[in-house]
Amino acid sequence: MTFLALILSLLVEQWQPLRTGNVLYVAFARYVDRIAQSFNAGQTRDGAISWALAALPAVLLVFVVHLLARQLSWIAVLGWNVAVLYLALGFRQFSHFYTDIAAALRAGDLARARDGVARWRGEGAHELTPGEVARVAIELGLRRSHRHVFGVIFWFVLAGASGAIVYRLAALLSDRWGDKTEGDAAVFGRFAARAFLVMDWLPLRFTAFSFAVAGDFTGAVECWRTQAATWRSRAQGILLASAAGALGIKLGGVLHADGGIEYRPQLGDGEEADVDSMDAAAGLIWRALVLWLFLVLLVTLARAV
Repeated sequence: MTFLALILSLLVEQWQPLRTGNVLYVAFARYVDRIAQSFNAGQTRDGAISWALAALPAVLLVFVVHLLARQLSWIAVLGWNVAVLYLALGFRQFSHFYTDIAAALRAGDLARARDGVARWRGEGAHELTPGEVARVAIELGLRRSHRHVFGVIFWFVLAGASGAIVYRLAALLSDRWGDKTEGDAAVFGRFAARAFLVMDWLPLRFTAFSFAVAGDFTGAVECWRTQAATWRSRAQGILLASAAGALGIKLGGVLHADGGIEYRPQLGDGEEADVDSMDAAAGLIWRALVLWLFLVLLVTLARAV
C-alpha cells in the first residue's frame, strides 16, 4: 500500500499541483506567525513550545484520522495516505520555476531568466550571468527536490502519513523561524532549525547517495568527501557536492550580486553549468526518484510476503 499511495499521490500532484500560495499554506503561515508573536520572549524554550503548538496538532489529527480509516477499510487508509502525501509533496511547487528559467535561457531571454530566479529564491538576480543563472537554478532545484520529495518519501516510508506531515511542517517552520541570524528571533528560531536538522540528517544523506547512484558514482563520492564541509551549511554541501560530482559540473562558486561579488566555495570538478546542465540535473532527479520508488516497491513486496 505504501508504494501505491506514493504513485497515486505523485500522479495527482502532477495533474493538479498544490501551489505554494494555496489556502492551507497561507492559513498555516498566519497561524505560526500568531504563535511566534504570542510566545517569542527571546528564549530557546519559547521556540520549542511554539514548535510543538504549531506542528503537533496537525500530526495528531493525521494520526487519529488514520486510525479511524483503518476501522473502515484499506481503501480508506489508502485515500487518506494519498491526501496527506498530496499536501506534503511538492514536485510541481518548484518545477514550474525551473522549467521557465530553462526556457528563458534557451530563448536567449536573460532578463526573464533572472526574474524567474529572483522570484524563486526571493533575492535580486539582475547581475547574474547566464551561467550563474543556470547554476543557481540547479542548486535550488536540487535542494527543493529533497525538501519537497525525497525527504517526505523517506519519512512516509519510515512512519507513515504522520511522518510525512511532521517532516514537511518541520521544514516549513525551519524556513520561517530558523533562518533568523540576529536578536530574539534567532534565539527563538534555534529549536526549529535544530529540529529540522535532526529530522533531515538521514534522509538528506539517502538523497545525496541516490544522486551518486543515478550519476557518476565515483565523482559524486569524491566531491562529497572533499568539498561538502567547505559549504556554509554542511547539510546543503553534502547534497550539492554529491549532485555536482554525479553530473560532472561545477556548482557554487562566484556570483555577481546587486551589492558586488558573492564568493562561495566551488562544488564539483567538471564543466561550467549551462542550460544543458539544467536538463541533466532534472534527469538526475527523476532517475533518483525512480530508484527510490523501486526500493519502496521491494520493501512493500517484502512486507506482503
